[in-house]
Amino acid sequence: MKSQIIHSLLGICYLLLTGIAEAALQSPEEVVRTTSGGVINRVEQERDMLEEHPEQLYNLINEFVIPHFDFDSMCKWILGKTWKSATQTQRTNFTEQFRTLMVRTYARALLKYSGQEIRYFPTEQKPNSKLAIVKTELTRPNSKPLPIAYRMYQKDNIWKVIDVAVDGVSLVSTYRGSFTTQIKKNSLDFLIKELTNKNKKMNN
Repeated sequence: MKSQIIHSLLGICYLLLTGIAEAALQSPEEVVRTTSGGVINRVEQERDMLEEHPEQLYNLINEFVIPHFDFDSMCKWILGKTWKSATQTQRTNFTEQFRTLMVRTYARALLKYSGQEIRYFPTEQKPNSKLAIVKTELTRPNSKPLPIAYRMYQKDNIWKVIDVAVDGVSLVSTYRGSFTTQIKKNSLDFLIKELTNKNKKMNN
């Protein structure tokens, strides 16, 4: 599961460096195509500095990556029934910690980038639908290409990512299974505390 999440995050890192206004005018595939490579190039150019000062990379991700994701929808689906029974404070705290976890993990995935290329395939979208799936492949040396599919939703005329599937495995479903087990064993508050502690450790 951990390796799938890491691959997911590496794939997600290609959705970078474009303004929200531009995204609103583009198709889902165009958003992915035009945003691929911007931050990757910056990381390659500033790798030594970013490895020494990861907080700069966190700022970069918060500015250019996070706006392309609908975290409210993602967290709602990840928690499932628990979301309905959760208080507004619990929802807010969980969403904040999950978003922080993604930023920290994206940063690690970005720093592991080593020149992979991405291929694009026709987008799956029904006429006039606000849902679309952008299919890509991440090439890897001495290994088969890694299929990465971005599930996107048009919200307020802006296409945003609501899930990523790597080699057919959904990031949202993976976290949902893991977090559901922890909630059943303990509680939502316990999970939030665990995420908070994990984020603090990753920040050190």
